[in-house]
Amino acid sequence: MDDINFCPRCGHALEHRETYGRVRPVCPQCQRIHFIDPKVAVGVVIVHEAKLLLIRRAIDPQRGKWSIPAGYVDKDEDPARAAIREAEEETGLVVRIIGLLDVIAKGQDAEGADIFIVYRAEVLGGELAPGDDASEAGYFDLTQLPELAFASTRKIIALWQATSR
Repeated sequence: MDDINFCPRCGHALEHRETYGRVRPVCPQCQRIHFIDPKVAVGVVIVHEAKLLLIRRAIDPQRGKWSIPAGYVDKDEDPARAAIREAEEETGLVVRIIGLLDVIAKGQDAEGADIFIVYRAEVLGGELAPGDDASEAGYFDLTQLPELAFASTRKIIALWQATSR
């Protein structure tokens, strides 16, 4: 359950009640129901000359392991635009979204987003250089991948391989 204890509208202590099919924080004072919004992240699969672009994580969780360029969607941000932004922040590359690869619900990884939207993208420009929360960025042959950070990364790579044959 989310760690909210007081109503953001009136400040009264919240109670937990069954409402709309599950237990939710409800304010007994003003009757506001607090719906817990999912955390949404995006990632991009970028392939060049049959090699997959990965970034080495410079932060926890899974610091030092590799994943696709990814990050959280900001409030009111279009997920595709967020994926473009994250790719540029982490790799220095300007990309264009060319399709949706998958939407993964939480359960693949204990931490992180509740919903992970993964796009296919192609490079339009820029210079490959790690940035933001990446310590390295590079292209890898699918037969010689480094240690991957997340179960979702492995799932995405397997799905990309299966759909690009």
